[in-house]
Amino acid sequence: MTLQEKQDLVTEVDTALNDIRPHLAVDGGNIEVVDVTDDLVVQIKWLGNCDGCSMSAMTMRAGIEQTIKSKLPQITGVEAVNGTAIA
Repeated sequence: MTLQEKQDLVTEVDTALNDIRPHLAVDGGNIEVVDVTDDLVVQIKWLGNCDGCSMSAMTMRAGIEQTIKSKLPQITGVEAVNGTAIA
């Protein structure tokens, strides 16, 4: 993947996350796209109250990952670089 393709994909993922950001903001949280790896795993960073929240793993699976994959089916996974890890 070229640098431009990676930048474009990060932008597309960030745009897809705009659908879920208002739900996170209600609880004082947010999410930031850190990177998309060469094997198409999105790395995100929890912000605000989402960082360390006990519900972040469920939010990751049921909200974040599902939203991203529905708009960008080539994405193979989503992982947080901070906060609660998902298995």
